[in-house]
Amino acid sequence: MNEINDWLVTWGDNLWTWIVLPVVVGLGIYFTVRSGVVQFRLIPEMFRTLTDKTPRTDSGEPQSVSAFQAFTISAASRVGVGNIAGVGTAIALGGPGAVFWMWLMAFIGGASSFIESSLAQLYKTRDTDGFRGGPAYYMERGLGARWMGILFAVILIVCFPFAFSSLQANTITATLASSLGSDPDGWLAWVVGGAIALLTGLVVFGGVRRIASVTQTLVPAMALLYLLLGLVVVALHIDRLPAVFAEIFTQAWGFNEVVGAAFGYIILTGIRRGMFSNEAGLGSAPNAGASAAVTHPVKQGLVQTLGVYFDTFLVCSITAFIILVSVPDLASAERGIGLTQGALVGTLGEWSNIALSVIIFLLAFSSILGNYYYGESNIEFITPRRSILTAYRILVIVAVLAGSVAGADLVWSFADGVMGLMALTNLVAIALLSGVAFRLLKDYTRQRREGRDPVFTRDRLPGVRGIELWEDELSVTGPLDIVVKRRQSEKHRDHLHGREG
Repeated sequence: MNEINDWLVTWGDNLWTWIVLPVVVGLGIYFTVRSGVVQFRLIPEMFRTLTDKTPRTDSGEPQSVSAFQAFTISAASRVGVGNIAGVGTAIALGGPGAVFWMWLMAFIGGASSFIESSLAQLYKTRDTDGFRGGPAYYMERGLGARWMGILFAVILIVCFPFAFSSLQANTITATLASSLGSDPDGWLAWVVGGAIALLTGLVVFGGVRRIASVTQTLVPAMALLYLLLGLVVVALHIDRLPAVFAEIFTQAWGFNEVVGAAFGYIILTGIRRGMFSNEAGLGSAPNAGASAAVTHPVKQGLVQTLGVYFDTFLVCSITAFIILVSVPDLASAERGIGLTQGALVGTLGEWSNIALSVIIFLLAFSSILGNYYYGESNIEFITPRRSILTAYRILVIVAVLAGSVAGADLVWSFADGVMGLMALTNLVAIALLSGVAFRLLKDYTRQRREGRDPVFTRDRLPGVRGIELWEDELSVTGPLDIVVKRRQSEKHRDHLHGREG
């Protein structure tokens, strides 16, 4: 078993280092240049569209989940224990300089995230709960390659709702056992695993709207709690803050005498851990982005770019600062979550271990929900049979329970490598379809310059096939909104003619 795990680790490392990461960085830079640095230029638009009004049906119900709810679903999957354990590992291996490359990767990846989520919105379809879509859908509709979509869907289902969700459950169990001084392989694992499985079942059998309602509460609460904890730690070591910033930027460019990390290794560590965390370009977040009811595909592209920033510049940075202000000597630092735990306990005392356990539960459970939704969207792409969807939901619950009581090393090594194949499949697709995304961006910015709230209809992209929705303005903005606009227009016209009332 150890030999298999070692082979998987080596295979995964080579795939990511020599193939996936160069493609991710190269395409990210290309998208950045071609879009006019959209991930920076339209930051104000990201916050504006995050709270955009959700189009409604003729009965007054939302057409689907809101832009903010789709943001929280994707953030629920993005923001997991990797934001605590992964950052700890990056700093232990690459030193403070790895943080700089995580930040840079988030900025470059923001352009890739914009492209993939805008395309997911454009090629989305309707279902009973609202909308669904993602890379599998734009591979079929945009590229005419259903086989490619099925390949992507199968890989994602294996990785996210099964492998990664079981690992998140395993982390919850291990953390609680550590906090309570209990055996992680004993009765506690079954109790915790059963509780997590039950909670998961209660949410996922309610559909995407229930998932959205849970994540829109969990994600902000989780981020606020972790932010407050981090601010307390930083405040207690405020004298170290200038030195920490200096270390992050100076040690990013050369040999790090503290951890013995060479320049290239620092870069690779920061970029790889950053991409694992924010998922920009992987093809996972677009599944959530497609579920939103918005009036223009670019709006959700911008919202999902903001999700990358939320993950890296906020949550990952909190972890980095907790570690760096508390542990000035990284020479013998423990890797992973233990480094973050040690920094917190060393500064705040043993009670902080309980607080971190609560945060990890929120992180991991919200990730389980986000991962589940990604799988559901891709199950529905492969087959519309409700019996298959029900079986999938049951298997996810079983995977959560199994992950709570089983070892995780082999599963993690397997999923780590397979996710590289998923990323490559998605990157090829968005590279081929990027021209369509740039046309969408051009249409959006033109409408904004005209002072309009952008509304997209498919006749605005002549020659582009495979777009199922976006039929006309009425279907996009919602019947109630159209009626209101028409009444306002008629009232304004009557006023101009002196016939008001």
